[in-house]
Amino acid sequence: MQLLIRTLFQVLSRLPLPVLHGLGWVLGWLSFLLSARYRRRLLGNARQAGIGRRETLASVAESGKMVAELPRLWFGRPVRVGWEGAAVIEAAQAHGGGVLFLTPHLGCFEITAQAYADRFGARQPMTVLFRPARQPWLRSLLARARQRPGLEAASTTLAGVRQLIKALRAGRAVGLLPDQVPPIGQGVWAPFFGRDAYTMTLSARLASGPGTRVVLVWGERLAWGRGFLVHVRPFHGFDDLEAQASPAQQAHALNQAMEALIRECPSQYLWAYDRYKHPRADAHTAGEPA
Repeated sequence: MQLLIRTLFQVLSRLPLPVLHGLGWVLGWLSFLLSARYRRRLLGNARQAGIGRRETLASVAESGKMVAELPRLWFGRPVRVGWEGAAVIEAAQAHGGGVLFLTPHLGCFEITAQAYADRFGARQPMTVLFRPARQPWLRSLLARARQRPGLEAASTTLAGVRQLIKALRAGRAVGLLPDQVPPIGQGVWAPFFGRDAYTMTLSARLASGPGTRVVLVWGERLAWGRGFLVHVRPFHGFDDLEAQASPAQQAHALNQAMEALIRECPSQYLWAYDRYKHPRADAHTAGEPA
């Protein structure tokens, strides 16, 4: 089975992006039609956010495309990537400190780290937070896929968090998904599209480091397999708060920023992600990326 899956990944990695996105379209709709739980969550979360029917249904196919494009991004030839707002990164780097990149489950969040490493990694490498796979063989496969020049991974453990802090202090870049649900005790409840969601406090803690600049980024999946467009936005939400702002206030500011990004392209948000679930009890991890 392991050999079969690895072979499948290698075969898929050689396919053109338009073909993979076509397969993803089918995969997304099959998941939506065959899983009542998946369907209820996707529709319910989109409805909670006030997303229209057209964009909600478009997100069904986009979720499938997100999965189908991974073999190409991990093991295939580079894909076409454009930039919108790269000057924001250059301005943040000019201050000489670390840069914290935040992106929601929007578009292709895998491409944002890769694109950064290709363009900026030689000057300022990036460390990204991710949850290792449970299966040892898959864990090693993904480790090889995500480790590349200018980019390294930190697991969602306390050791991984220390790795992020060390990277920022060394003037490197760090990336994570701040709309993921952290374990109990590592977040606070804050509004997200009008409903309380358990929100990580790690983002604000990392942002409070000396000289750290915060940047919002997301990777738009272009139609017809034409590649991706990385959008970059400055973020001053934590700076605009009072010095004694509570974690709940910081989380609220963070969620507002994530909402603004998502509204730029709601059809590419992962509405099926269980954003409003109750946190699990696990003192050894730092988050639960999808």
